[in-house]
Amino acid sequence: MGEPMLARTKATQMGRIVTQVRLTNFTDPAKTLAVSALVDTGSAYITLPTAWRESLGELEELGEVEVERADPTVKKACVCGPVRVRIGGFRPILTEALFRDMEPDDDGEYEPLVGYIALEQAGAAVDMLGHHLVHVKRVDLK
Repeated sequence: MGEPMLARTKATQMGRIVTQVRLTNFTDPAKTLAVSALVDTGSAYITLPTAWRESLGELEELGEVEVERADPTVKKACVCGPVRVRIGGFRPILTEALFRDMEPDDDGEYEPLVGYIALEQAGAAVDMLGHHLVHVKRVDLK
Protein backbone atom coordinates (compact mmCIF):
# COMPACT_ATOMS: atom_id res chain seq x y z
CA MET A 1 0.00 0.00 0.00
CA GLY A 2 1.55 3.30 -1.11
CA GLU A 3 1.40 6.84 0.18
CA PRO A 4 -2.01 8.55 0.12
CA MET A 5 -2.62 10.90 -2.75
CA LEU A 6 -1.68 14.34 -1.49
CA ALA A 7 -3.50 15.97 -4.39
CA ARG A 8 -6.72 15.43 -2.45
CA THR A 9 -5.42 17.62 0.34
CA LYS A 10 -4.63 21.20 -0.53
CA ALA A 11 -3.77 24.51 1.07
CA THR A 12 -6.27 27.18 0.13
CA GLN A 13 -4.44 29.97 1.96
CA MET A 14 -1.16 30.13 3.84
CA GLY A 15 -1.59 28.05 6.98
CA ARG A 16 -4.99 26.62 5.98
CA ILE A 17 -5.25 22.98 4.99
CA VAL A 18 -8.49 21.84 3.40
CA THR A 19 -9.10 18.17 2.64
CA GLN A 20 -11.86 16.05 1.13
CA VAL A 21 -13.85 14.05 3.66
CA ARG A 22 -16.44 11.37 2.96
CA LEU A 23 -18.74 10.43 5.83
CA THR A 24 -21.05 7.40 5.76
CA ASN A 25 -23.67 6.33 8.28
CA PHE A 26 -22.26 3.05 9.61
CA THR A 27 -25.69 1.43 10.01
CA ASP A 28 -27.12 2.85 6.74
CA PRO A 29 -24.33 2.99 4.11
CA ALA A 30 -26.70 4.59 1.58
CA LYS A 31 -26.52 7.80 3.65
CA THR A 32 -23.27 9.58 2.78
CA LEU A 33 -21.90 13.08 2.74
CA ALA A 34 -18.82 14.28 0.82
CA VAL A 35 -17.40 17.66 1.85
CA SER A 36 -14.29 19.82 1.87
CA ALA A 37 -13.24 20.40 5.47
CA LEU A 38 -10.67 22.54 7.23
CA VAL A 39 -8.00 20.61 9.13
CA ASP A 40 -8.05 22.06 12.65
CA THR A 41 -5.58 20.50 15.08
CA GLY A 42 -7.03 22.67 17.84
CA SER A 43 -10.35 20.86 17.50
CA ALA A 44 -10.93 17.32 18.76
CA TYR A 45 -13.83 16.14 16.59
CA ILE A 46 -14.99 16.08 13.04
CA THR A 47 -17.35 19.02 13.38
CA LEU A 48 -20.28 19.53 11.05
CA PRO A 49 -23.16 21.98 10.89
CA THR A 50 -26.42 20.76 12.38
CA ALA A 51 -28.02 21.66 9.03
CA TRP A 52 -26.25 18.66 7.43
CA ARG A 53 -27.22 16.09 10.05
CA GLU A 54 -30.29 14.76 8.20
CA SER A 55 -28.18 13.93 5.14
CA LEU A 56 -26.49 11.17 7.18
CA GLY A 57 -29.81 9.65 8.23
CA GLU A 58 -30.48 8.27 11.69
CA LEU A 59 -27.39 8.49 13.87
CA GLU A 60 -27.32 7.56 17.52
CA GLU A 61 -27.02 10.59 19.79
CA LEU A 62 -24.14 9.72 22.09
CA GLY A 63 -24.36 12.84 24.19
CA GLU A 64 -24.51 16.59 24.36
CA VAL A 65 -21.31 18.51 25.08
CA GLU A 66 -20.35 22.11 25.62
CA VAL A 67 -17.87 23.43 23.08
CA GLU A 68 -15.69 26.48 23.49
CA ARG A 69 -14.99 28.35 20.29
CA ALA A 70 -12.00 30.53 19.49
CA ASP A 71 -14.01 33.73 20.13
CA PRO A 72 -14.39 32.24 23.20
CA THR A 73 -18.14 31.62 23.38
CA VAL A 74 -19.49 28.38 24.82
CA LYS A 75 -22.26 26.56 22.93
CA LYS A 76 -23.97 23.17 23.06
CA ALA A 77 -23.27 20.51 20.44
CA CYS A 78 -24.39 16.93 19.85
CA VAL A 79 -22.00 13.98 19.46
CA CYS A 80 -23.40 11.29 17.14
CA GLY A 81 -22.16 8.08 15.62
CA PRO A 82 -20.84 5.82 14.55
CA VAL A 83 -19.81 7.20 11.17
CA ARG A 84 -17.33 5.77 8.71
CA VAL A 85 -14.96 8.52 7.62
CA ARG A 86 -12.45 8.72 4.79
CA ILE A 87 -10.11 11.72 5.01
CA GLY A 88 -8.47 12.28 1.62
CA GLY A 89 -6.55 9.19 0.57
CA PHE A 90 -5.96 7.95 4.12
CA ARG A 91 -7.42 4.77 5.58
CA PRO A 92 -11.09 4.84 6.54
CA ILE A 93 -12.00 5.01 10.22
CA LEU A 94 -15.04 4.58 12.45
CA THR A 95 -15.56 7.57 14.68
CA GLU A 96 -18.03 10.11 16.03
CA ALA A 97 -19.16 13.40 14.53
CA LEU A 98 -19.98 16.53 16.44
CA PHE A 99 -22.92 18.55 15.12
CA ARG A 100 -23.26 22.18 16.14
CA ASP A 101 -25.13 25.23 14.99
CA MET A 102 -22.97 27.09 12.47
CA GLU A 103 -23.54 30.20 10.44
CA PRO A 104 -22.77 29.94 6.73
CA ASP A 105 -20.28 32.41 5.25
CA ASP A 106 -21.23 35.15 2.78
CA ASP A 107 -21.42 32.56 -0.03
CA GLY A 108 -23.81 30.39 1.98
CA GLU A 109 -21.08 27.81 2.64
CA TYR A 110 -20.32 26.12 5.96
CA GLU A 111 -16.82 25.34 7.20
CA PRO A 112 -16.72 21.80 8.62
CA LEU A 113 -13.65 20.81 10.62
CA VAL A 114 -11.43 17.74 10.87
CA GLY A 115 -10.00 17.52 14.38
CA TYR A 116 -6.99 15.74 15.80
CA ILE A 117 -8.82 12.57 16.96
CA ALA A 118 -9.84 11.64 13.41
CA LEU A 119 -6.43 12.62 12.02
CA GLU A 120 -4.66 10.32 14.47
CA GLN A 121 -7.08 7.46 13.83
CA ALA A 122 -6.60 7.77 10.05
CA GLY A 123 -2.80 7.88 10.32
CA ALA A 124 -2.59 11.45 9.05
CA ALA A 125 -0.34 14.23 10.30
CA VAL A 126 0.04 17.87 9.35
CA ASP A 127 3.16 18.87 7.43
CA MET A 128 3.52 22.47 8.61
CA LEU A 129 6.10 23.37 5.97
CA GLY A 130 4.29 21.84 3.00
CA HIS A 131 0.80 22.75 4.26
CA HIS A 132 -0.70 19.33 3.59
CA LEU A 133 -1.46 16.05 5.31
CA VAL A 134 1.12 13.26 5.29
CA HIS A 135 1.03 9.58 6.16
CA VAL A 136 2.23 8.63 9.66
CA LYS A 137 4.53 5.64 9.25
CA ARG A 138 4.17 4.30 12.81
CA VAL A 139 1.61 4.41 15.56
CA ASP A 140 3.18 5.68 18.79
CA LEU A 141 2.58 3.33 21.75
CA LYS A 142 5.13 4.90 24.09
